[in-house]
Amino acid sequence: MEYTVIMAGGSGTRLWPLSRHGMPKQLLTLFEGQSLLQMAFARAVTVVDPSRVLICAGRSYVDVIAEQLPGVSPRNLLGEPEGRDSLAAVAWSVATIASRDPEAVVAVLSADHVIEPVESFSRALRRAFDTAADDVLVTFGVTPTHPHTGFGYLHVGEPVLARDATYHVREFAEKPALDVAERYLAEGDWLWNSGMFCWKASVFLDVLKSLCPDMAEPIERLVAHPELLDEIYPSLPKTSVDYAIMEPQSRSLTAPEIVAVELDANWADVGSFPALADQLRAGADNVAEGETILLDSSGTLVLNRTPGHLVVVAGVEDMIVVHSGNVTLVCPSGKAESIKEFVELARERGEQYV
Repeated sequence: MEYTVIMAGGSGTRLWPLSRHGMPKQLLTLFEGQSLLQMAFARAVTVVDPSRVLICAGRSYVDVIAEQLPGVSPRNLLGEPEGRDSLAAVAWSVATIASRDPEAVVAVLSADHVIEPVESFSRALRRAFDTAADDVLVTFGVTPTHPHTGFGYLHVGEPVLARDATYHVREFAEKPALDVAERYLAEGDWLWNSGMFCWKASVFLDVLKSLCPDMAEPIERLVAHPELLDEIYPSLPKTSVDYAIMEPQSRSLTAPEIVAVELDANWADVGSFPALADQLRAGADNVAEGETILLDSSGTLVLNRTPGHLVVVAGVEDMIVVHSGNVTLVCPSGKAESIKEFVELARERGEQYV
């Protein structure tokens, strides 16, 4: 049977102060009253039955997730006692599914992407399931539209025979410098690495045993003894799927091979305020939500999430202004990557600010 796991464990610090410890970005209602997680779930169930969709997230978010996705069974909500990076979450989720269905094919999706049109995603997901049946590890590559320096890349080779828009993967590349990204775009055989995957559960777990035995053994024990979650999970190695599995396996001469399914769609990883503004802008110069007045300004994002409070912005260019609860953030769009540093400084003032 076919399953999906939606990874929803990120903290979303680059969207602070909208995103806080108790309400990370994937649970915020950012798009027409829907959260990114709800949008991800709606995409997944275009291909997979809702009863076979699992959500992996921080334990403290499980109650909110249950409210947002009332159709998801409690047994399909996997609450991490603490974050251990993506490999731990993926390994635990896939092993849990394998314990229920040893023949399972699992797609690992993200909760913080915007993908349009949904029909393009559905076709790619269907293609990934069909391709994974050939005992390969599938990754989703996104057709690049510009030389982005914030994404990893996939260098793809020849098409997989009889598989439309599916390619052998030559290598994984880390986030490049601008000149390198420009070269990738010009060469035409590079895709953005979306961080989404698909594979037979058994195939993935075999690779996990081979490449990461220090992860595989405790995961096996955890699935056999779920009552030991709080003891086992915090001791798991902290590493990513790409670094520990996909990159070394792509260099290996042994099976399984890694192939990429091309996702030819408008795709955005909503991980920062500039990325969020791009999704909300809809052709407008400025973006303003909530009780705001914006005058003589351009390229500016103003978000006010506090009813009864007015935010007035005038005479600015390429700025981010966010008022949420007890925090007001003002910074140039070009300094958006510094928001993680702002969070640490705010934490020194007290946990109520983060």
